[in-house]
Amino acid sequence: MTAAAERTRSTVPIDWGAIRAIVAKDLTAVKRSRLIMVPMIVVPMLLMVIVPLVLGLFARNTGEIDLEKSLQAVRVPSQVAEEFTNLPPDEQMLALVLGFLLAPLFLIVPLMVSAVLAADAFAGERERRTLEGLMHLPIDDRDLFLAKVLGAYIPAVLVSWIGFAAYLVVANTVAWPAMERIFLPTKEWMIMIFWVGPAVAMFGLGVMVRVSARAKTTQEATQLGGAVILPLIFLAAGQSSGLLLVTVPLALTIGAVCWAIALTLTWRGAQRFTRDRLATQV
Repeated sequence: MTAAAERTRSTVPIDWGAIRAIVAKDLTAVKRSRLIMVPMIVVPMLLMVIVPLVLGLFARNTGEIDLEKSLQAVRVPSQVAEEFTNLPPDEQMLALVLGFLLAPLFLIVPLMVSAVLAADAFAGERERRTLEGLMHLPIDDRDLFLAKVLGAYIPAVLVSWIGFAAYLVVANTVAWPAMERIFLPTKEWMIMIFWVGPAVAMFGLGVMVRVSARAKTTQEATQLGGAVILPLIFLAAGQSSGLLLVTVPLALTIGAVCWAIALTLTWRGAQRFTRDRLATQV
C-alpha cells in the first residue's frame, strides 16, 4: 500500500457496526467448534482449578518446612521473603504457593487461548471455504482486521477472568482452614489480571492474526505463530511473579507500556492488512 493510500484509509471512520457483526459471527463459530471449545475450557480448568487445588492441599498439609531454603530456591527477593516468613507457620506455604508461585498462569492462559483463536481467524475461514465470502463483505480492510482481532481477544480475556474467579474460590477455600480469612485478591493481583493480562493477550493477538492471514491452514498458522508466541509465554511466565513484587504505581506503568506496544502493533497490522495480500494465499 502506498503512503498516500494509507493516509486516505486512516481517515475513514471505523465501522463499529460491521465489526460487531463479524465478531458475533466468529463467536458463534467458536461455540460450534468442538476442536476449539474443548481445549479452551479444559486447559484453563486444569491450570486454574485443578493445579491450584492439588498444590494448595499439598501446601496446607506439608507441615513445618525450611521456608528460607524454599524461598531461596525460587529466587524470591529478601525483602519479599520477609513478608512470607513473618506469617504464621501454617500460612507460609499457602501464601507462597497460591499467592505468588502460581501467578504466571494468569498471563500464560490468555496468551494460549488467544493464540488458538487467532490462528483460526483467517486460516480457519480458508479451511472452511468461507474466506471468499468474507473478502467480499462491504467493510474496510482495516476494520476486517480489527474484527478478527476482537473475535479472538474477547473470548481469551473472558476465559482468563472466569478462570481467575474460579481460582479465587479454590485458593481461598483451600487456605481457609489455616488462614481463616480471604487473602486473595490483592491490589497487585487485580492489576495483573485486569490491566496487564489483557495487554499481553492483545500483543500476542496482533502477531497471531497476521500469521493466520498468511497461513493456508489453522495447523500451519499455529506452527508459524508458535515461534513468536512461545517466547512471549516464557517471558510472561518469567515476569508475572515480578509484577507482584513491585509497587502499585510501577505495576500500572508496566501495564501502560504493555498496552502501548500491543495497540501500536495491532494498529500497524490493521493499517497494512489488505484483501489483495490475503487473496494471494487462497
